[in-house]
Amino acid sequence: MTQPLAKQAYTKIIEMILSGALMPGDALQEAKLGEALDMSRTPVREAIKRIEAEGLVTQDGRFLKVRQLSSEEVEEIFFLRQTLEAHSARTATGLPAGRLDEIEARVRRLQLEGPGEEDEQRRVDDDFHRMLAAATGSAMIVATIDDLRRRTCMFDHTQVPDRFLKGCAEHLEIIAALRVGDGEAAGGLMAMHVANARDAILARLKSSDEGSDR
Repeated sequence: MTQPLAKQAYTKIIEMILSGALMPGDALQEAKLGEALDMSRTPVREAIKRIEAEGLVTQDGRFLKVRQLSSEEVEEIFFLRQTLEAHSARTATGLPAGRLDEIEARVRRLQLEGPGEEDEQRRVDDDFHRMLAAATGSAMIVATIDDLRRRTCMFDHTQVPDRFLKGCAEHLEIIAALRVGDGEAAGGLMAMHVANARDAILARLKSSDEGSDR
């Protein structure tokens, strides 16, 4: 029961940060947030831990304070992701058909049933990208891609809903290219997939900035 509440708290706090209700430099205080969200401290505490792990807050003395993700930072993150993940996709042509079957079935289930309430969309997305990164055989590439993805993972289907079905379709296109052993096509499709995610996040940040200026 705590986990769904923690997810609700996380989503609402992220919305508060992106909308400007919580400004850079504001402290995340469990009691005040719990009161604002009409929740106990436990789910709020879990949500704050997750937000801290994703780099949207920094420790300042005994307080955790909001830091805003800048468009320049997003550009840098996605430049690195595009380079590493396109390379990963190009090298993933040796993945067993059974692995591709499994991840494709999960993506198609998302298309039919939606993202779900228990972070199934995030799990599928993480597993897909990690599977391709692991195909490089480089633990450093896997760890680096994981870290880069974590830095923008708050921009999920709740924040950029138009990306949900488009992202699923792009995953399937990459899988199809890998099935026929076309690494170059898979790499190009992955580069486009990452660029599309970047553009959606930049548009979301821009709309947040415009909304907070009003």
